[in-house]
Amino acid sequence: MAMPRKGSRLITVADVVFRWRIRRRPTYREGGGWTPLSFSVEHAARPAGVLKVTLPCARPDNWLGERAIAVRPVLVESAIRRALDKGWAPDRRGRPFSLDITEDELPDLLGGPPGYVIPFLWGVIPLGGGIEDLPRARQIWPR
Repeated sequence: MAMPRKGSRLITVADVVFRWRIRRRPTYREGGGWTPLSFSVEHAARPAGVLKVTLPCARPDNWLGERAIAVRPVLVESAIRRALDKGWAPDRRGRPFSLDITEDELPDLLGGPPGYVIPFLWGVIPLGGGIEDLPRARQIWPR
């Protein structure tokens, strides 16, 4: 089953173009922080096999303020390379190939320590930061 094209982004890995996508809205379980952040990848020209990558942290838009991470192209590219090494065949139809990334694997995939964020009412705060780190933060007063 092919994933929706709307909201997806293209990335090139080893001269092959892939399409990747994160769900636009969290599911109830993702929003509550019970299910980790995940994204899907497929071949852009000939979608057949889908890769489902699961990360060891919550979505940035989770409702409980759980620690989260922003998914950047370097992480997507590294995950695709790792899945190809583990046997994912993007041109073969069938069940989605699952790749679960652990906390210990993140620094290797990102090329450095991950930049965690904590969701907040008006945006996200970098882990260890404070309210002064919020861009355009403002207090909302009832009138």
